[in-house]
Amino acid sequence: MGSDVVVAGVAMTPFVKPGASAPYDLMGERAVRDALADAGVDFRAIGQAYAGYVYGDSTCGQRALYRVGMSGIPVINVTNNCATGSSALYLARQAIAHGVADCVLAVGFEQMVPGALRTLWEDRPGPLDRFTELAQELQPAPDAFMAPHLFGGAGAEYADAHDTAPEVFARISVKARRHAEHNERAIFRAPVTVDEVLASPPIFGPLTRLQCCPPTCGAGAAILVSETFARRHGIDATVRIRGQAMTTDFASTFDDRSMIKLIGSDLARAAADAVYDSTGVGPEDVDVCELHDCFTTNELLSYEALRLTADGTAERFIMDGDNTYGGKVVTNPSGGLLSKGHPLGATGLAQCFELTEQLRGNAGLRQVAGARIGLQHNLGLGGACVVTMYERV
Repeated sequence: MGSDVVVAGVAMTPFVKPGASAPYDLMGERAVRDALADAGVDFRAIGQAYAGYVYGDSTCGQRALYRVGMSGIPVINVTNNCATGSSALYLARQAIAHGVADCVLAVGFEQMVPGALRTLWEDRPGPLDRFTELAQELQPAPDAFMAPHLFGGAGAEYADAHDTAPEVFARISVKARRHAEHNERAIFRAPVTVDEVLASPPIFGPLTRLQCCPPTCGAGAAILVSETFARRHGIDATVRIRGQAMTTDFASTFDDRSMIKLIGSDLARAAADAVYDSTGVGPEDVDVCELHDCFTTNELLSYEALRLTADGTAERFIMDGDNTYGGKVVTNPSGGLLSKGHPLGATGLAQCFELTEQLRGNAGLRQVAGARIGLQHNLGLGGACVVTMYERV
């Protein structure tokens, strides 16, 4: 993988409801300018840029970046569903690690519309058709929305196998709101109770409305540099990417005929294992984790996929409070996608922002005491999963 890559600067805009945001190019510009200021570098120092978004025409990255500067650098547009932001980060890290550039920008943004995710192109095969077709075979629900059907169905499969009560999933939403209380960039900060979560409108399987992340608009950015560049420019090199892996679907995604496999559990485990193996740092060493809680069910499943708790023990992990402050690993101190929001292209960079601030010790009232190792998990159906390990040195 090459030497560690320094996270020199990070930024994210406040996440807001659709219709309340600036246009995508203005959000992207703001995130980039703030990340450059955080790193203390000028845009002219950037050697390459990777721009992530899902809902937008080609070259939206150029539109946003040209507002900051026009230096002729390569601008590569990236789209990988919900893993788009981390896919841009993955490419930026590769460029640094392999000596292609010394200072690289990753930016992600999304200007979304209200309502559930939907297919925009009806005149061609959909990239998720195999997923939705198998989901209808395993748990028929012709009127269900795609994402809650898949993730709610996976939660239902887990609950059937382990006799997991609906309250267990609801507790994840309660925790997310409690964490988001101190995050001024989160969209939902008001506390909720287990009873309120369970009483909200049912969606699919164990999911209720308060267990689903909202469509959101926002942007995030990160400046990655080499150790040599950091020394030469006097950049704080405290936070580094220690390891990173990206996976796509295995045959088991479809062949095992499991809703849990269908929504990416094997991708997450393989990526996490690759990071643990390459760094020699295990899940027991992780202090803080930002994982892909698009639905409460996926957070629970991700605890086990990332080996934060043993298979079949996620309920105890939750009930014992091992997923929050005072427990084994603080998960989603930002409030996660459930409370912070989920602008698809920006989510991975927002996770990077939160973990960098945590490892710098700059997270204020949501600071995880003594945080040294941070783990990031960003998943997109269709499919892609990026797991990144950060270390404070």
